[in-house]
Amino acid sequence: MDAGQMKRQWVDYIKSLFVEGFLDGQFLQLQQLQDENNPEFVVEVVSLFFEDSERLLKDLSFALEQKGVDFKKVDAHVHQLKGSSSSIGAQRVKNACIAFRNFCEEQNTDACLRCLQQVKQEYCLVKNKLETLIRLEQQIVAAGGSIPTMELSF
Repeated sequence: MDAGQMKRQWVDYIKSLFVEGFLDGQFLQLQQLQDENNPEFVVEVVSLFFEDSERLLKDLSFALEQKGVDFKKVDAHVHQLKGSSSSIGAQRVKNACIAFRNFCEEQNTDACLRCLQQVKQEYCLVKNKLETLIRLEQQIVAAGGSIPTMELSF
């Protein structure tokens, strides 16, 4: 497959991520910060998001397994995950965190556990989607192409 075909595949793939609600306009803003001086910017930010999210998900699991759940601590972890999800445009993770925080306020352990599973599922989905997108970008660059720039116009 030549670079032109891969670029078209990339455009179609990223459009699907927006249409399906995995990403929002914040991700495009993140991409606009990447340039020749910092060609790995998006990969670095997304990698940090993965690291932080996995740590927070472990912390949330641990906190919700305790006998006396500290809902302030749970809410702080969810708030942090919501913020990092929002900063890279991981819309479905962010939305799942919003629902999760409501149940923290109600101090509803069962609902929080269900929300944790939903957040984990959405995180795994967006992680797989972003890893695929990054691999496709690396293939385009390896074939001598450049990553297309996009406007939110679909």
